[in-house]
Amino acid sequence: MPHPAYETLRPVTAAAGVVLAENPSGMTLDGTNSWVLRAPGQRGCVVVDPGPDEARHLDRLVEHGPVELILLTHHHLDHSEAARRFSDRTGAPVRALDPRLCLGAEGLGPDEAVGAAGLDIRVVATPGHTTDSLCFLVDGDGSVLTGDTVLGRGTTVLGDHHGALGEYLASLDRLAALPAGTTLLPGHGPDLADAPQIARDYLAHREQRLEQVREALRRLGGSATPRQVVEIVYSDVDESLWPAADISVAAQLDHLRDHG
Repeated sequence: MPHPAYETLRPVTAAAGVVLAENPSGMTLDGTNSWVLRAPGQRGCVVVDPGPDEARHLDRLVEHGPVELILLTHHHLDHSEAARRFSDRTGAPVRALDPRLCLGAEGLGPDEAVGAAGLDIRVVATPGHTTDSLCFLVDGDGSVLTGDTVLGRGTTVLGDHHGALGEYLASLDRLAALPAGTTLLPGHGPDLADAPQIARDYLAHREQRLEQVREALRRLGGSATPRQVVEIVYSDVDESLWPAADISVAAQLDHLRDHG
């Protein structure tokens, strides 16, 4: 029997409810949050991140249609894999920052305003976790969908591209500038009450990690590998998560080489 959390849509704000995908793991936490957005009284909806290509999950999402639009926060398969099949089932176009992910529509632009299901949804470019990471600010609802840029629990793995940490810190600054009390609707984990404060907490955490990496380099020498640094800085983290930590540390080493 599936866990009850997978069975239905859970309302979170006046305009947003979540359907949890059955893909829990160390990286996805309880699973991927697929968000269903509609203004009160509207029949149609927007689905953000249909998630893994899993039949029962898509069946549940289809129940909350008709679907006017599918939005993707980024390309990782736990968020985007089902997009084509879901689009085929619902007839809804797919939009993302990367045009290669789009179906029946153009790619999204940074700061673009999208109108659907009675809502105005503002696109916020937030690279760092990936180059194509986006957040979606739902005007009038006081909520922001953050994908993997900010999670409901734990911290985010940085991308493996050059400049990932610098991009990510700038993205967190954008989220920290949102109005106080904006509800954070993440791609994984529980919704949180104050997105700007969570973003500031993430910034403080990144600064702390950078100082820990600097200290590890003082002990190990400037030629230390990411894994050597991980063994010191992430010694309190389950070793099954060290490969992901390798990527984040590599991004931090890259940042330190660029910025000192």
